[in-house]
Amino acid sequence: MAYAIVHFFPGGTKKHYEASIAAVHPAKNSLPKGQIFHAAGPSAGGWTVVAVHESKESWEKFRDDILMPRMEQGIHGGFPAPPHETAFEVQNLQQVQAVHG
Repeated sequence: MAYAIVHFFPGGTKKHYEASIAAVHPAKNSLPKGQIFHAAGPSAGGWTVVAVHESKESWEKFRDDILMPRMEQGIHGGFPAPPHETAFEVQNLQQVQAVHG
């Protein structure tokens, strides 16, 4: 079952986000293995990141093997403090296919 993580970074900015994402995503237009959705943007009082993984296990592997080790390395310009985290099992995941033409 898909698993969603919502991170809210109080006081976070686009600059913080771009530094952090550069460190944990494999390439600018791709997602880490097991991640099927990613959205981020400014929100009241900070920055919010939403990620959906194939499963809770996929999220935990990404968190433990990639995210936390790289954040602990003290990425220059990354978020100044840990996020408030909400996680849940996804019961319904819908996607719209983009039409190019």
